[in-house]
Amino acid sequence: MAEQPEQSAGQSGGAGPDGELRGVDLARRALEEARAAARAAGKSVGQGRASPRKGGVRALRRRRSGWSGAGPDDRDPQTFAALTGALAKSRGWSGKVAEGMVFGRWAAVVGEDIAAHAEPVTLKDGILNIQAESTAWATQLRMLQSDILAKINRAVGHGVVTSLRINGPAAPSWRKGDRHIKGRGPRDTYG
Repeated sequence: MAEQPEQSAGQSGGAGPDGELRGVDLARRALEEARAAARAAGKSVGQGRASPRKGGVRALRRRRSGWSGAGPDDRDPQTFAALTGALAKSRGWSGKVAEGMVFGRWAAVVGEDIAAHAEPVTLKDGILNIQAESTAWATQLRMLQSDILAKINRAVGHGVVTSLRINGPAAPSWRKGDRHIKGRGPRDTYG
């Protein structure tokens, strides 16, 4: 009887001299065990893939070709506003960006009439200081305070501005030099 030469690991072969499976037979046995485990778990072979792709082979080929198709995709160009918004959110800058929107978009937030006669000065701890151009406009803005606050909250979000402090124009100082007399100064109204 002629002995068969030993087969290398790269060739197909049955059991080796010590009874262990090798090569293709080992892979075939592993595949059969995986299929049996999948059937036992209630899944048929080829279903229940973890891959999010759908549409079969054509969709896979389309994905590999480099174009995304008609629908939006994460690889499509993004708007600058979306990118900066995502960056601000990831870095925790959303509050500061919202505060900046109050100043940067003041005319769009409160309207052209109010923006022509008043401007925001500071925003600290949710209190927005507004400087009006005259005492008459300051009085008018105080009466519209709840409407202005509602417009700001709609535009930049709730909680950014909690209250308004509206100031009229500052009167000039009549104190000149080191010596002065107590009192209000000239009896004139400003604004």
